[in-house]
Amino acid sequence: MSTPHTPRLPGGEIQDQDGGALAWLRALGPRGRRAFAGAFGGYGLDSYDFYALPLGATAIAAYFNLSSGQTGMLATVTLVVSAVGGAVAGVLADRIGRVRALVVTVATYALFTVACGFAPDYGTLLVFRGLQGLGFGGEWAVGAILVAEYASARHRGRTLAAVQSAWAVGWGLAVLVYTLVFGLLDDDLAWRVMFFTGALPALLVFYVRRSVQDAPEAARRRAEGAEKTVTGSITAIFRPALLRTTLFASLLATGVQGGYYTLATWIPNYLEDERGYTVVTTGGFLATQISGAFAGYLTGGLLTDRLGRKRTIALFAALSAVCVVAYTRVPSGADGLLLALGFPLGFCMSAIFSGFGSFLAELYPTAVRGAGQGFTYNVGRGVGACFPALVGVLADSWGVGGALVFAALAYAIAAAALTGLPETRGTELP
Repeated sequence: MSTPHTPRLPGGEIQDQDGGALAWLRALGPRGRRAFAGAFGGYGLDSYDFYALPLGATAIAAYFNLSSGQTGMLATVTLVVSAVGGAVAGVLADRIGRVRALVVTVATYALFTVACGFAPDYGTLLVFRGLQGLGFGGEWAVGAILVAEYASARHRGRTLAAVQSAWAVGWGLAVLVYTLVFGLLDDDLAWRVMFFTGALPALLVFYVRRSVQDAPEAARRRAEGAEKTVTGSITAIFRPALLRTTLFASLLATGVQGGYYTLATWIPNYLEDERGYTVVTTGGFLATQISGAFAGYLTGGLLTDRLGRKRTIALFAALSAVCVVAYTRVPSGADGLLLALGFPLGFCMSAIFSGFGSFLAELYPTAVRGAGQGFTYNVGRGVGACFPALVGVLADSWGVGGALVFAALAYAIAAAALTGLPETRGTELP
């Protein structure tokens, strides 16, 4: 039986006082667990649709006779437009609700991923990929806010890290489908089929619409019109009280995502073109990296609750930079060493994200949480897109492996940005 002092969650459920690896999941309560399932599925399929491009990049470049710079631009336009999509989705989340905004973002990225498979030329593919970025940019921010508002301060880091781990699941699924599709079909058709399978997220929309609800506090504020003049307003997050937070959070997101997407975009190309691996061998090397990523997300979530948000991000920024340099300096023929290094590389470049959902949610009040989190995370993604583009430009003269060192520079920027932000571990969301 509960007492007046029994901790309760945003949905009214009693907070789980027991320990254990799944205490965070029990503590969410039934409605929170449904929200978690929707956000997890949305982010996993977001990852799947994103990786349809990097995995098919070599075949796409050959089909359209593209330079490395043009190939890199496909990834860059996705990330740049995602900055707009994230900001818009954040405002929508504050104005029409987290769940409705989640449905819009998932449907958008699914639709335009499929459209990419029909592209008759490079220009059309560039446009469709940019439009895919609108939904791609918004999904994480909306899903993370939805779950953060159900989670308790005690478990929020681990809960949001578990949502983040869906990225590794979607990535792994994409590599599996890539290995099958490119193993069975000619490359000129296989890359199109990869994009066609991006229709999978449309199935998730039906579940979210039928089963998921906003956390009661967020829904109540919207229904009552609380702080109507600033709710969902981008200008509100640039007012004096939040300006410093917005600037440094954007810089932090720029560094972390600049490093991550540089590696995500170019490592498949590096393995195929510079190391000379086949599709099946590349899939095996990526599987090791993905295993590390999944473990990294969950471990990072545990550490972000125990060490704090800032210390965890700083730790993995440093380790990620070291792993990038080590991975790209493995001598030719040392395949075993390259395979072994894939696990710590995937672990570190993913663990750094584990605290992001909780950290950004805790930096902003409820009325502008969607706008703040959507804007900072995705502006960081858009500006961070300069890093994979730079690698594409330099790859022809430096080689992909040599140019990938710029990912380490991005992680240094992330570490520096932490100096301008407060520690938020233990913060209760109003």
